[in-house]
Amino acid sequence: MTASSDSFAWWQRPDLCYQEGQLQFAGNWVKDLIAEHGTPTFVYSGQRVASNIQRLKTALDATALRNRYTILYAMKANRFAPLLQFLQQQGSVGIDACSPNEVAHAVKAGFKPSQVSFTAGSLSRNDVARLCEFEGLFMDCDSLHAIRTWGEAKPGSDIGIRVNPGLGVSRQDNDRLQYAGHVTTKFGVYKEQFSEAMEIARQHNLTITKIHFHTGCGFLTPQLGQLDEVIRACLWFVDRCATIKRVNVGGGLGVPHVASDHPLDLSQWAAVLARHFAERDIHLEMEPGEYLVKDSGILMLSKTYLEKKRHTLFLGVDAGFNIAPEPAYYGLPFQPVPLIDPSAVPDGSLQKMTVVGNINEALDVWYEDAVLPDMSDEDHLVLINGGGYSASMASNHCMRGDFKEILVDGCA
Repeated sequence: MTASSDSFAWWQRPDLCYQEGQLQFAGNWVKDLIAEHGTPTFVYSGQRVASNIQRLKTALDATALRNRYTILYAMKANRFAPLLQFLQQQGSVGIDACSPNEVAHAVKAGFKPSQVSFTAGSLSRNDVARLCEFEGLFMDCDSLHAIRTWGEAKPGSDIGIRVNPGLGVSRQDNDRLQYAGHVTTKFGVYKEQFSEAMEIARQHNLTITKIHFHTGCGFLTPQLGQLDEVIRACLWFVDRCATIKRVNVGGGLGVPHVASDHPLDLSQWAAVLARHFAERDIHLEMEPGEYLVKDSGILMLSKTYLEKKRHTLFLGVDAGFNIAPEPAYYGLPFQPVPLIDPSAVPDGSLQKMTVVGNINEALDVWYEDAVLPDMSDEDHLVLINGGGYSASMASNHCMRGDFKEILVDGCA
């Protein structure tokens, strides 16, 4: 075994680390959380979310964009009601929603419809009827159909148009995380459609006051050059509509998933935005979901078995990809973390093992060749980065969809 216990240092931070040889998260011993709540359980830290928001604001406030931006939490990342209520009590973010049920859920959590920006996709007549009930909701239309349908229901209103520049940005150029690129996608209005989009808006007396784009997910510092190109391409749309007051630059800000990843340099990210918008009389919106909540959560699991098959040592756990699909769907690794500190274990006793779940599908692999201490006498482990796009995407496949969610240190 060439790997050492140093492999476990990259993800540690003050609120997620080993103390006295045991794993601690958000001021709690993880072993105590497991004893109280059982497994599988997602645990979210409200204070980590608040800190992530503050880091974004600090980076933006250091540029000429200060007081010229709004952060909209993309609630598709995590819709856990106590977490939404915590965010609403903070008073520092609005909501980005993409279904009528999400809007209703946000309002129930305390947000006003005027604090919600809705991004329309494949709108049905029933969707439109429900959305019209929320007075003050702002509509971003991502197709000619959406503009026409909303115009028939709400003539004379202000709208945004989601555009597609034909360029994407994502973690390590992962095309499964891109919403735009060389492959034509369902998202947004393309250049060749834009004149028709403006004409449909004019016919319904709609005023286009926002351009919106979101072209990919999980980008880190090495991808900021691609983000720069995306923004430059999207300004083509902004410059052709004199009534634009706001630009929504989407989300997509990523977090580290493996030791070779480094945290996104928020100063560089903010500098990219400032370079394009500092001299424009435009208010910016951004809709991070992953960055705000993903590293605020862990998934606590129990070991079910440890068994070698051929040359692979398998560590089975009591939950599968159906309750946190990102590793299976997008190839995003969720680092397994033992409850005991590996730095206290001789490097020679570390082993490679593949962590798998309890679903009868070949996709059900949490992490291949994870370097872990001997787990023979250990009953539990944790997956980090479980705070976003995990429970919110869960299914009951194989009727194994049972899990718990809890929010800790979430008092406003």
